[in-house]
Amino acid sequence: MLRRDCSARARYSRGVRGEFFYRPEMLSYDFGAGHPLNPERLRRAIALAEAEGIQVSVPPPATYDDLLRIHTRDYLEAVKRAGEGVPSPEHGLGYGDDPLFSDMHGASLWYVGGSAAAARAVCDGSPLAISLSGGLHHAMPERASGFCIYNDLAVAISLLRERFSRVAYIDIDVHHGDGVQWIFYDEPTVLTISIHESGRSLFPGTGFVGELGAEKTSLNIPVNAGTTGDVWLEAFRAIVPTAVRRFGAEAIVLQMGTDTHALDPIAHVNLAAQEWLEAVQEVRGLDLPTVACGGGGYNLRTVPRMWIAAALTLLDRDVPEGIPADVQSLLEVSAYLDADLPTPRRRGETAAEDAVRQLKESVEWLSVG
Repeated sequence: MLRRDCSARARYSRGVRGEFFYRPEMLSYDFGAGHPLNPERLRRAIALAEAEGIQVSVPPPATYDDLLRIHTRDYLEAVKRAGEGVPSPEHGLGYGDDPLFSDMHGASLWYVGGSAAAARAVCDGSPLAISLSGGLHHAMPERASGFCIYNDLAVAISLLRERFSRVAYIDIDVHHGDGVQWIFYDEPTVLTISIHESGRSLFPGTGFVGELGAEKTSLNIPVNAGTTGDVWLEAFRAIVPTAVRRFGAEAIVLQMGTDTHALDPIAHVNLAAQEWLEAVQEVRGLDLPTVACGGGGYNLRTVPRMWIAAALTLLDRDVPEGIPADVQSLLEVSAYLDADLPTPRRRGETAAEDAVRQLKESVEWLSVG
């Protein structure tokens, strides 16, 4: 079992109280056959969560006012029309990564609703709230991007800011969390941190160390294609915990994209599940109220087990060696963690060390910012 030292976590007893949000309507966010963002990954994750005894809460859909916290009225109307079959190139709807599907707006309300409910639960005093259907970090206020219609993470951050004076956003997806970054780029009360494959080799082509924002509250840790989990995790640990503490964050939004896994079909970073999970454990160790959402990940044998391993970790429960027998055939795997680590080790070390070196000055600035 993956075990954790809880001695520094006095605020919460073992077995953290938390809420886990899901409703079947979230599966309606579906770009169609052949699209990488397959709702089957969420269906399998929920089956595994239920097999592990994680209690599910049913959230309401997002409201129009929730969306207007981040998105423009013109864009919301364009999404409604897109769901009726009317493409909108100026809004990124109906082209490339974001093809049209029926009732696109209505389907999107469900995943935003899950993240909004999680944020409200944390504002009301819950130390942890999880909504795996969310995590769509590329959407901009006036444009869809990268499988993302609405930016549920930005909505959650906006809601948390009603109670918490400073919020940290941590993104462990293999793609840069560009939408969240740009939305809060010059906002001094929101720290955004993204560790991802370099924009030189992967969409969206952003997320470089020099993207700091006016208040240096935007931190990016780009790693090269081929980077292994040992190097990735060292870079994460070198920057993220210290930055969050020095910033004085009072709450966290965690985006848990699993597409850093070595088996993911659309990226090039080589992590094992347990290495990625160590980053989730680091976030848990920060001992702050946390909203955790899903995100990317396109291998059906890796995403569900990694998400539920993360949920168990955040709930301060041990991650079992084996997946419950009654869902092994559905998940097509029998264990949460990987038997072997990607080799050779230490790949991408020079670039990662260079990024960390450049960022440390910005992290030092946070202590007096």
